[in-house]
Amino acid sequence: MKKVYPDAAAALDGLLFDGMTIMAGGFGLCGIPENLIIAIRDSGVTDLTVISNNAGVDDFGLGLLLHTRQIKKMVSSYVGENKTFETQYLNGELELEFNPQGTLAERIRAGGAGIPGFYTKTGVGTLVAEGKEHKKFDGETYIMETGLVADLSIVKAWKGDPEGNLVYRKTARNFNPMMATAGKTTVAEVEHLVEVGDLDPDCVHTPAIFTQRIIEADHEKRIEQRTTRG
Repeated sequence: MKKVYPDAAAALDGLLFDGMTIMAGGFGLCGIPENLIIAIRDSGVTDLTVISNNAGVDDFGLGLLLHTRQIKKMVSSYVGENKTFETQYLNGELELEFNPQGTLAERIRAGGAGIPGFYTKTGVGTLVAEGKEHKKFDGETYIMETGLVADLSIVKAWKGDPEGNLVYRKTARNFNPMMATAGKTTVAEVEHLVEVGDLDPDCVHTPAIFTQRIIEADHEKRIEQRTTRG
């Protein structure tokens, strides 16, 4: 099966529909699939549920989809840096399912591993625990969290090959590897598309079986906040 597509729009063709759930890799603006996000914006698809650590900034990353009001619900762990997110949420225009960051990561990993739920102490006694099953283990209270899956996962890698093997670089190896396993379809954008056999098998983070489509693209790599010292 040919997995390499010429651009983001072509790679997403036939995959997008209103009301779908999308997982978007990245942490802040690091390792985000920025070209695929732009293609989703340009498609006009609406009522999206987006599972992502955060929603980017106002004019970049997932913030673009908030600006066009294509996102109905965010499943996130960090909601700073984005005034559009804040305004829409406080005005009741955006649903938010808030997760502790480690819990979000494990929910995604569990979904990709076929695990429907797990127990954690994180969030016990807080708003996070409301409405969730509580259970005691060795005298300690835990709450049950469910695994997460998505109709589509979009991820960004440093290198990939035509088979769909992916290697993430440094901090971009954040939510991307686990999200690649938890989508019914996974589309990856890479900085460098190399020949099959060029990647050291011991360095592959996402095996080809998890990747259905792949593109090579340029990336802006913005920094959210730059601090300098005189």
